[in-house]
Amino acid sequence: MSFNKNTNTTADYDAVVAVVGGYVEGLKTGDIAQLKKTFHENAIMYGFSPDGLLEGTIKNLYTFVEQYGTAPNIATRLDVLDITPTTAVVRVTMENDAAGCDYTDYHSLIKIDGTWKVIAKLFHLYDK
Repeated sequence: MSFNKNTNTTADYDAVVAVVGGYVEGLKTGDIAQLKKTFHENAIMYGFSPDGLLEGTIKNLYTFVEQYGTAPNIATRLDVLDITPTTAVVRVTMENDAAGCDYTDYHSLIKIDGTWKVIAKLFHLYDK
């Protein structure tokens, strides 16, 4: 009898990291089409900016990238905090985005029809 079966393979982790890596690449290159591959079309985004609470659709991220452009000097670390067969949470520690800011993001992912998508982005902006 097996009561301790590992249902999360290293391939699952690699797939989740690849999706969030696509987010990082989209930021680095300023490629909104790449970002749209990463996020579910109905994804949401919440966090505080210097103007207060930023809330709503992921289109806020696309607007940011349109405004600030590429982030060639961005540095990130991706940590898969948890993963199940259909959900995952990834922490993104980020330094020097396109606006020169540092963040910690928490991305919630869902696996739909075998494909991982970020459904929610929660972020914290650090003072410089």
